[in-house]
Formats: sequence, structure tokens, C-alpha cells
Amino acid sequence: MNRDEQNAKQGRLAAMVIAGSGLLAILAPAIAKSLNLTIRFEILLYLFSLAGFLFALVLALQVWQSGRK
Repeated sequence: MNRDEQNAKQGRLAAMVIAGSGLLAILAPAIAKSLNLTIRFEILLYLFSLAGFLFALVLALQVWQSGRK
């Protein structure tokens, strides 16, 4: 697999993680309410979402740096 294919694969993964994290952040209140969870678990869902966004940021930066070489 050459560098362009690897960058494309990492870019797609970053896009999927961003989309999933955004959906989790939007749906966190509904999930917590439907499962009768306390606010602590809703905040935990938000933290998972934040971790996903940070992971996607790291992936995007790696793709960007790899493209500059």
C-alpha cells in the first residue's frame, strides 16, 4: 500500500470518527433519558465524544504531515 492509499484510509477513518462522535454528542441527552441514567453518565458520553474528536484530530494531523513529505 503506497502513501496516498494509506492517507486516504486514515482520512476516511478520521471522517467516520468525527461523524460518530458528533452523533454521540447530539444524542447523549436522549440516550441518557431513555435509559434513565444520571447526569454523570450523560457527561461520560460527552467525554467519550470528546475523546473521539481528539483522536480524529490526531489522525488528521498525521495525514496532513504525511502529505507534506
